[in-house]
Amino acid sequence: MKKSIRIIALWIGIGLWMCGVVSVKAENTGARLPSVQLKDLAGKSVNTAQLSNHGKPMIISFWATWCKPCMRELKAIHELYADWQEETGVRMVIVSIDAAQDAQKVKPLVDGFGWEYDVLLDPNGDFKRAMNVQAIPHVFILDGKGNIVHNHSGYTDGSEEEIYEIIKKL
Repeated sequence: MKKSIRIIALWIGIGLWMCGVVSVKAENTGARLPSVQLKDLAGKSVNTAQLSNHGKPMIISFWATWCKPCMRELKAIHELYADWQEETGVRMVIVSIDAAQDAQKVKPLVDGFGWEYDVLLDPNGDFKRAMNVQAIPHVFILDGKGNIVHNHSGYTDGSEEEIYEIIKKL
């Protein structure tokens, strides 16, 4: 009986971690973006190593249409994004890890929420693996030179303020 309870607790913990309810800071700060070919919503190829914001900070957020914490985070940032852009010039790139058969859900969802983020599709998880993303949502913050200065996975209400504080310092 005790063994069954431990196994159930372990699976619940893994489930919470995978859904981004539990926040974990990752260790690849200081790195640069790897070169992976993705497509944007218009079908144009984008090399991730060439993502830039011309000397200003950039946020890259891995998400999926089925991830509730991802949706809460992207909605929360959307409410503040115009002010963030005005004050810091930040650029937000969101990378959908939805499988290829679900990729058609991304554009209607983005359009429906009025998100003005740059959207990339990673249906095979190539960029996700290259960035060592284990759980979503997962946010990377890059300085104006393209160096990763902060990253974390998971979302709790209000953590967008931590993102904003880091961006202001850049």
